[in-house]
Amino acid sequence: MDQLKANLYHLPISELMDMVKREFPHAVYDLKRHLVVLNDEHNESLGFIRLPLHLTVRKDFSIPEQAACVLYLTIESGNAAICIMHGSNNVYHTTFSAYMTRKKQGFSQIKYLNKKGKSRAGSRVRLAATTEFFEKINLTLTELLEAHQVSRVALNCNATLIPYLYQSRVLFPIDKKDPILYKIPLHIPQSNFTNLEAAIRKLRAPMLFYDPAHAERMELFMLKD
Repeated sequence: MDQLKANLYHLPISELMDMVKREFPHAVYDLKRHLVVLNDEHNESLGFIRLPLHLTVRKDFSIPEQAACVLYLTIESGNAAICIMHGSNNVYHTTFSAYMTRKKQGFSQIKYLNKKGKSRAGSRVRLAATTEFFEKINLTLTELLEAHQVSRVALNCNATLIPYLYQSRVLFPIDKKDPILYKIPLHIPQSNFTNLEAAIRKLRAPMLFYDPAHAERMELFMLKD
């Protein structure tokens, strides 16, 4: 059964956290997923609140005044975009492109090799472009993380490309198990700055997700603002 969801943008975040503490005293903060898990008295999850990434949350649900600095990265075959947000301020953005797609078939060289297991002259050109593409991304990430005190790195990248990101000769500057690494929970249709910016705007609102079986309790919770 699909989860229900509700946008909580209308609630000041400090007020929302006070409501959580009052109505769900067994709630816990999940650092990796940046969620408040709404547990009942038996520690069974009734739902969760996806929190805005620009906010830092302490275990007691208090919110520091200083907004977080977040680096967003979205990658698809041949295109990528990076954006750094300090709170609601865009302090940096850039894009990358590479010749990685077979023109007639319309899919990436990586997918082609996974299917065919061979490479000709044109394929080698595309593979070289792929290698350089990920090296440039990782080099830029390394420089940005040295220049900015980033508290979160939000990533959107499909499973086919993830190994190329992590196994590049220029190392991905974050351990893949590091809790600051966050998977963007939205579909980004194309990895350009316009679409990344749209996703960031959506992520700025806290979202409540819950099972329909708990709809009555969640609706009462939302009415207590």
